[in-house]
Amino acid sequence: MKVAAIVPAYNEEQTIADVVQTLYRMKGIDEIVVVNDGSEDATLAKAKLHPVTVVDLPENIGKGGALVAGAEATDAEVLLFIDADLVGLNQAHIDALLQPVLLQRAQMSIGVFEEGRLATDWAQKLAPFLSGQRALRRELWEQISQLEDSRYGVEVALSRQADKLGATVETVVLRDLSQVMKEEKRGFLKGLGQRLKMYWEILRSVKF
Repeated sequence: MKVAAIVPAYNEEQTIADVVQTLYRMKGIDEIVVVNDGSEDATLAKAKLHPVTVVDLPENIGKGGALVAGAEATDAEVLLFIDADLVGLNQAHIDALLQPVLLQRAQMSIGVFEEGRLATDWAQKLAPFLSGQRALRRELWEQISQLEDSRYGVEVALSRQADKLGATVETVVLRDLSQVMKEEKRGFLKGLGQRLKMYWEILRSVKF
């Protein structure tokens, strides 16, 4: 069963190379698709340094649209969604996400951080359905609609629609994994502004 790792990236020049290099070394991943979501930094150039499929979107359309573009760029039966700002990604995390789907225990898996960083662990314990680390079967993905405009609300939309479809979903623990916070990437004020925008887009996604 072919597995494609899809990495949506918007202005992630600090971490995209490490994430892609790590994925390239992972067993069980047949293809890597990086979706450059209209980045204004060196994200695209750094992604192109690696043997991956690169989808270059001319303008930022948001995470939901980027995931749709990534899924359209591959014929893989299993889609593995991985954020571009992860720190500490390893084979155990990939196995934890893929095994429930490959072994047909679940149609979708959701990864929740544990023992990574207090801030990211705490956020995901409160709202695991917001996690961007997921694996799912293409047939489930193709039953889920209206993701193009969901932007940062895509994870909520995925979880809500999977629940409505009666899909089996398994939550898995991703130990010692975390991600760079927006305030660290963009500076405190700009990062906080982007975080508030993200929360607004998540609230909007309730209608999807």
